[in-house]
Amino acid sequence: MLKAYCKFKGYPDYFSNFKFPPKDFIPKRLATKEELKVFYDALPCLRSKAIFLMLATSGLRKGEVLSLRIKDVDLERSMIIPHVHEGVSKHSWVSFFNEEAEEAIRAFRDSLSRRALKSQLLFAGDTKQLKKDWKIAREKTKIQLKIKDLRDWFCQTMGELGVSDRFIDAFCGRTPKSVLARHYSDYSPERLKKIYDKAGLKVLF
Repeated sequence: MLKAYCKFKGYPDYFSNFKFPPKDFIPKRLATKEELKVFYDALPCLRSKAIFLMLATSGLRKGEVLSLRIKDVDLERSMIIPHVHEGVSKHSWVSFFNEEAEEAIRAFRDSLSRRALKSQLLFAGDTKQLKKDWKIAREKTKIQLKIKDLRDWFCQTMGELGVSDRFIDAFCGRTPKSVLARHYSDYSPERLKKIYDKAGLKVLF
């Protein structure tokens, strides 16, 4: 913790000569599709259900999904162009969502009042409400699912469906900077769309 703090503050590396014992690898258990469906059904509102499916089918982080503007999402092509992911090794790139998420998004948007529809955010609403709804579902189902677990589930499941790691990374916003700068054809939105659709990712069925 001190080593990370010094790096964050820009202090000299006082711990360069320290030796740290290796951490034991502890396999992570991911939720099954049956558990995801039970948990999804226990969520109390359309907004949380739509966010759940967007997280599970896009590979994006919670903050990225909650920050999505309406113009960042193409419902016709099921494509997302996030605008919040910048850094030295991680950049915004396109991702996608399946028809389950599309239906949930449309149902949520149809349920909003005219006033709420004026918001630029796709998932307009209290940002704390998602945690409350998640807690309700967790207590009701006894399934200890964390919001960030859906990103792990997406990566694992897409791998099992035959998608290579480099394309899974692209969907999750981990595309190398050089690719973004040069627009390699392998990472074009059209190419990624074909790969995503071919995988046939499903969450609830």
